[in-house]
Amino acid sequence: MPATRVLVTTAYLEPGGEVDRLLREAGLHTVFARPADRRATGRSLAEAVADAGAAGIVAGTDPFPAAVLDASPALRVVARCGAGYDNVDVAAATRGGVAVTHTPGANRRSVAEHVLGLMVSCARGIPQNVADVRAGGWSQPSGRELAGATLGVVGLGSIGRTVARLGLAIGMRVVGHDPRLDPAFHAETGVAALSLEEVLGEADFVTLHLALDDSTRHLVDREALRRMRPGAYLINTARGGIVDEEALADAIAEGRLAGAALDVTEQEPLPADSRLRAFGGVLVTGHIAGATAQARSRSSLAAARQVIDVLSGRDPAHVVNPEWAAARAGVR
Repeated sequence: MPATRVLVTTAYLEPGGEVDRLLREAGLHTVFARPADRRATGRSLAEAVADAGAAGIVAGTDPFPAAVLDASPALRVVARCGAGYDNVDVAAATRGGVAVTHTPGANRRSVAEHVLGLMVSCARGIPQNVADVRAGGWSQPSGRELAGATLGVVGLGSIGRTVARLGLAIGMRVVGHDPRLDPAFHAETGVAALSLEEVLGEADFVTLHLALDDSTRHLVDREALRRMRPGAYLINTARGGIVDEEALADAIAEGRLAGAALDVTEQEPLPADSRLRAFGGVLVTGHIAGATAQARSRSSLAAARQVIDVLSGRDPAHVVNPEWAAARAGVR
């Protein structure tokens, strides 16, 4: 009997790498169909899933709509390398009896350190000064210290709590907003639990750490941006859709905000005609906050283990649609 097939679509995973070895040692047959692989062959993701007859997928950031999920009747699990899973049609997966898993916490330190780097870059104008020196200049503008500034953390999950601790460690006052604030974290750190409006109004730096869903899409809209302190910075390493980018561009153009630092945008890559490209005070990185060797290793291995668990009849560690098993029993 041929080995059960697992399709690997995550861009940074390599044949022969640790994830490939782990899956093969579990008796599974791996097939790689990363974005570059598919471009080279002209195949769509749905065609790759169908051609592989995949029972499991180690997934990157590609969209997984119903048409892709339905491409392989054998499919039983899609394991996201990362905390976010808004690129997967979870409802369609559940209807088809397909488990969707993710790897929360695997990249929390990497993302938190990126946030810290973005804050320092904003506060000191580092990218602009580097560009000036490269062009032959030698300007010496005054920046500001982070110590003593107020950091507002919107979303105090695993990543948000890590960002808050880093802020406290360098002497920032930290306030936070989360409807499900962990009392133990509050007791340990003293981070003030405020309403979203209060955080926006008090923070010199507002950093977003929320999942993207109907309740958070454009959460930071024109009204929210008006509530932010004059001269504040907005930092988003969560999901681009949380911020209304047109409203953000207006707020910066009007001088109400000092700037913003975005690792995620509503459309990725950032469109060439995006107004955000015109502002020196807007820093955009290419969705790399979690892209460290350590985080990628932790995340991809955790995803592979969950594929192995599902295909071996065990419950995965971080399933986002626990109803999948009941649905599978009814349709398979």
